[in-house]
Amino acid sequence: MTTLARGTTASNSEKDGLTRDALTVLQPGFPGTTAPDWLLRRLGEGLASVGLFGRNIATSEQLAALTAQLRAERDDVLVAIDEEGGDVTRLEVRTGSSFPGNHALGAVDDVELTREVAFELGRRLAACGVNLNWAPSADVNSNPSNPVIGVRSFGAAPDLVARHTAAYVTGLQSAGVAACTKHFPGHGDTAVDSHHALPRIDAGPQVLSDRELAPFRAAIAAGSRAVMTAHILVPTLDPDRPATLSRPILADLLRGDLGYDGLIVTDGMEMQAIAGTYGIERGSVLALAAGADAICVGGGLADDETVRRLRDALITAVRSGELPEERLADAAERVRALARWTASAGDALAGSAGSDIGLHAARRALRLTGAEHFTPLTEPPYVAALTPMANFAVGDETPWGVAAELSRLLPGTETGTFTDEDTARTALRAAGPRRIVAVVRDEHRHPWMAAALDALLAARPDTIVVEMGLPQATPRGALHLATHGAARVCGRAAAEIIAGA
Repeated sequence: MTTLARGTTASNSEKDGLTRDALTVLQPGFPGTTAPDWLLRRLGEGLASVGLFGRNIATSEQLAALTAQLRAERDDVLVAIDEEGGDVTRLEVRTGSSFPGNHALGAVDDVELTREVAFELGRRLAACGVNLNWAPSADVNSNPSNPVIGVRSFGAAPDLVARHTAAYVTGLQSAGVAACTKHFPGHGDTAVDSHHALPRIDAGPQVLSDRELAPFRAAIAAGSRAVMTAHILVPTLDPDRPATLSRPILADLLRGDLGYDGLIVTDGMEMQAIAGTYGIERGSVLALAAGADAICVGGGLADDETVRRLRDALITAVRSGELPEERLADAAERVRALARWTASAGDALAGSAGSDIGLHAARRALRLTGAEHFTPLTEPPYVAALTPMANFAVGDETPWGVAAELSRLLPGTETGTFTDEDTARTALRAAGPRRIVAVVRDEHRHPWMAAALDALLAARPDTIVVEMGLPQATPRGALHLATHGAARVCGRAAAEIIAGA
C-alpha cells in the first residue's frame, strides 16, 4: 500500500484515485537545496517520485537532510538521481566524480571491478537517502562521433557492454539502490543529441537484436528494477514514433519479446526530441499509452505549474478515453512496487564502510603510449586545456582535466583554457619555457582541437598529451595518456603518472 502523507485519512485518499494515480506516475525536479512547499504538498496528494539534479546538491550532509525532508511528508517516496559516475555526476557536480565512468570500466574489462564500483557508488547514494539511480547507460557506442554518449558507454562491443551493464546493475542494487538501465532500445549509433533534436537509427532488425538489445537482455537477466526509454526514432521497430512513445517498442518488444516486468521510465520529457515535436503534455499521454510507467520531467522544467499541467493532461486523457484508466492504474502500481522494493532493500547496508575503489579503477584504466622514454616532471608545467562545448547530459558545471591534481603534486602549475584554432600560439606564449601538458577531450570529433594539437607538437615535441574523451585519434606527444573519461579521479591518475607520484 502507498504510505499516506501526514494528516491524510484513507477516505480522503480514496476520493480521487485518478488524481493520485496521475501524480504517482510523475518524476518531477525542482529548484534549490531544500524542498519547496508546492513539492511537499504534491507528495501529500499522491506524488510518489522526485528527481534530483546538480542544482539540488551542495554537500552529502545537505542532500541527506533534503531527502529526510521529503520522507517526512511521504516515507516511501522514490528519490531519483542521474548519477552515472565519470563525466555525468550530480553527487559531486562541483568537484568532479570519485568514480570513473563506464568507458574507463570497459577499458579495464574486469566485471568484478565494475560491480565493486557500482556498489560503492550505490552505497554513497543510499547513505544520502537516494534510492533510484538513472544509470547505467547500456548504450553500445558503435558510432565514435556520437555527440552525447561517448565515454558514458562501456564501449563499442555488444558483449563487453552487456557483461558490464549486468555487473553494474548487480552492484548498484546490492547497495539498495534501484538501477534504471538506459536508453532503450539503444542510443549508441546516433549522430544527434536528443536533448536538441530527434535522433534516428536506421539499423536493420538483426543488427538491432545483436548490438543494441544485447546489453538490455543482460540487464533484465540481472534484475534491473527500471529501464529508461530513449527519445530516438528506430524505423525498423516503429516508423512513426520515437521509442518513448512507441507501443511496438515498449509494450511489444520490451515487455513482450524481452519479458521485462519492471518499471519503464521515460527520459526527460522536456528534451527537444519530445517537447519540440509533441509537447510535454501530449508526449506524456502518448508515453503512458505506449507502455511507460513513469514520466521523468524536471531537468529543465521544475515547478508546480509543470506538475499541474501534466497531471491534468493525464486525467483529461483518461476521461476522454485516449488513455485507458487501467493503463494509468497499472503504471502507478509499478511505481509503488518499486518504492516497496527500495524500502526493503535499503536495510541491508547499515554500518557499511566506504572505499577508494574509484581511484583504483581510474588508475587501472590508464593507457600510456611513450612511457618507456618518459621521465616524470619535477618542475611545474603549463597545462593547456583544449576544451570543447560540453554536452547537455554532462553540463558545464563540473570541473575536469589534470591541472588541479598537478597543482597539488607540482605546486606552481599554471593552466589556460582554449576553445579554438588560435590555441597553439596563445598557449606557447603563455607557457614560456615550461613543459606543456595538453589536455584534450574527444580530439577525433573536433578539427580545431586536432589542428591546435598539431601546432603545439610541431613547436614543442616534448608536449605531454592527455586524452580524456574517447581515445580514437592516433596517440602522439612525448607521452600520451588515455584516461577513458574526465572524472576527477581520472585526472588524478594521469597527474600521478606525469609527476611520478
